[in-house]
Amino acid sequence: METTNPSSPWYPYVWVDPERMSGTPCFRNSRLPVKSLFDHLAHGYTVEGFMDAFDGAPRDMVFGVLEVAAREFERSIAVPSNVGVRAA
Repeated sequence: METTNPSSPWYPYVWVDPERMSGTPCFRNSRLPVKSLFDHLAHGYTVEGFMDAFDGAPRDMVFGVLEVAAREFERSIAVPSNVGVRAA
């Protein structure tokens, strides 16, 4: 049974199912772990090379994951507007 939060920005692109791949987050409707995308990029492969290597990685999902990752990164490091920032 899928346990992905439907209100998560990852929901359209990623699913988590404890009965599939031991609950590893995978591209939606596949058994391809999302982490494999980041591993390939970290080792110098291109996005296109990743998609060629894994037929289970539809272009819209790969780029959707990258977009959400960038947004979530920026959101997670931003200082909330209601918090003052001290100069060092």
